[in-house]
Amino acid sequence: MSLISKDVFNFLNQLKNNNDRDWFKANKELYLENHETVIAFADKVIELMSISDNIETVSGKKSLYRIYRDTRFSKNKTPYKIHWGGSLTRATKQLRGGYYFHIEPGNSFVGGGFWKPNPDDIKRIRQEIDIDASEFREVLSDKKFISTFGELMGEQVKSAPRGYKKDHPAIDLLRFKQFLIMKRFSDKEVLSKDFSTKVVSTFKAMRPFFDYMRGVLTTDTNGEPLV
Repeated sequence: MSLISKDVFNFLNQLKNNNDRDWFKANKELYLENHETVIAFADKVIELMSISDNIETVSGKKSLYRIYRDTRFSKNKTPYKIHWGGSLTRATKQLRGGYYFHIEPGNSFVGGGFWKPNPDDIKRIRQEIDIDASEFREVLSDKKFISTFGELMGEQVKSAPRGYKKDHPAIDLLRFKQFLIMKRFSDKEVLSKDFSTKVVSTFKAMRPFFDYMRGVLTTDTNGEPLV
């Protein structure tokens, strides 16, 4: 199994304390060594996930986000991220949603869902919730869902989205602009030999949530296929 080693955490801690271009340039080889370790980990996750899901992401290297920060519109001008992050995209228009992993000392987690849903998707999800929220509530109240992810997360409108009343019986769900779920992992878990298996098991636990969203986003309000 591909492991996240202590060296990966050590590099991130050093980068956090020396987040400048001179240090990074002097330690570029150290960065590249750890980059390869995380690539190997991501390759293993993709290999295991491909058994149970149709994954569009073809390699660990392509799944990883760049460590270089875009500071143009940020008050934080440090040039480098202090974590490793990567995502897996589900393939075809029939499968919706994506998976994400985040490796950072003291702040590692995996997540999934819809980070930046387009306006049409938000509209369609709200239509379904408005018509009947019971199926979605059933997914969110499942014992395994709660024990794994806790609750639905994501940005929300302050009161009620346009076209819906504040006293709507499903206003708690209609307010969401993002639809995200997440599970955190301790440093000990991340460094364990079976972490990639734990990540994949967590991703698999997202399937009822994704299956619900896929059913909504690939049909109209009459249940007729859109794709």
